[in-house]
Amino acid sequence: MTDSLPSASSPEVETTLVYAHGLAALVTLLISVCFGFFAAVELLAPQIAGTSPWFTWGRLRYDHTQGIMLGWLGNAFFAFLYHAIPVLTGRRVTSPKLGQWIFGIWNFAIVLPGWILVLAGYSQPLEWAEFPLVIDAFVVLALVLAIIQFLPPFFSSHLEDLYVSSWYIIGGLVFTLLAYPMGNFVPELVPGARGAAFSGLWIHDAVGLFVTPLALAITYFVIPAATRKPIYSHFLSMLGFWLLFFLYPLNGTHHYVFSVIPMSAQIGAIIASTLLGVDVIIVVANLFLSLRGTGWFPRDPALRFVGTGTMFYLIVSIQGSVQAQMSVNQSVHFTDWVVGHSHMAMLGFASFAALGGIVHVWQRIPWARYNHDLIDLGYWALLLGVIMMVGDLTIAGLVEAGQWKSAAPWIESVRAAKPYWIVRMLTFVPIGGGFLFVMAGLFAGNTREEAG
Repeated sequence: MTDSLPSASSPEVETTLVYAHGLAALVTLLISVCFGFFAAVELLAPQIAGTSPWFTWGRLRYDHTQGIMLGWLGNAFFAFLYHAIPVLTGRRVTSPKLGQWIFGIWNFAIVLPGWILVLAGYSQPLEWAEFPLVIDAFVVLALVLAIIQFLPPFFSSHLEDLYVSSWYIIGGLVFTLLAYPMGNFVPELVPGARGAAFSGLWIHDAVGLFVTPLALAITYFVIPAATRKPIYSHFLSMLGFWLLFFLYPLNGTHHYVFSVIPMSAQIGAIIASTLLGVDVIIVVANLFLSLRGTGWFPRDPALRFVGTGTMFYLIVSIQGSVQAQMSVNQSVHFTDWVVGHSHMAMLGFASFAALGGIVHVWQRIPWARYNHDLIDLGYWALLLGVIMMVGDLTIAGLVEAGQWKSAAPWIESVRAAKPYWIVRMLTFVPIGGGFLFVMAGLFAGNTREEAG
């Protein structure tokens, strides 16, 4: 096993597929952010969409969450994999032609028709599984093709020589293929609380077995590549890897604390959530020790994005371990605290890591344009927006919890939350602007060839 990236010369990277998935990631990101903005507006002005059912709050919210996970993060992860796997293995991905099929299926058989079907009223009432079943079938197909595309280069090498990013990629793709049908098909077949339990497992597996492994694969890849130094400890990196995949599948039931699901399952999920906080401390300590000497805000924007994402990973994971405890969960569950928590995970941790990965690989495409100053502006706008949104929603959640505990009429908690919902809506300016700055920075300026 190794504590640094392979130093051997890598085969040709499929830069066209890196660019295509990167572009698709950014476009679907902007559309998904707009869905979220309009949903935030409708909380304050429910009648703004008139009588059209296409733009009701629930449908906009569904398209927002699925667009972020599958459109934005899915494409960003694929863009990173097309660059990273040749570097990690010394071998090309299985087939450029297969890559074109994966790109087409992911964007034109999953994301785009999924959005349209949801707006038209066809969806599943399942968290992180809102696209209808016909779309789920294409997701499973695309995941199978992704495993065929990306995993064979790893198995043509000696497993003991794999760097930790390789393990996270393998684990993320394999476990997602196994978990996705569980969360998207099984709840349709199993009635009542049992179906809800499977859905709850997927709520966390979507974040913990798809998003987190691939975001950490990016982080572990970018840090040594940008600093030109090995990670602090390969042992700690592998310890964090195995703890993640042993503990995360057990966590989902903590979404159903005080429910009809057997208390033993609830307690098991709470214990696993607590232990996962320990795992995250190990992972983050290893990553921050690997960043020694780069400063609080490294000059390399890719390194800065993944470093900040690592800090968000620590905060959101400790927060998750705490709010899984029964005494805390009883107060904050169903409040905007949880919405703030999920945004810190997907916008703070995962999106910062994904942006770091895209910026890093973009810098290495000879014909791609790149503007450091615009990406810098995007970073600072996004950091401001995330802090504003998460802080605002966290306070809103505490206010709502206080109202509910006081036995005041429920509508009073809605009135008390409205000022915070206004702030949440206004965070669209720095967040949307930040993403636009980053996107402009990846399509303006000089190419590497022009810069010499």
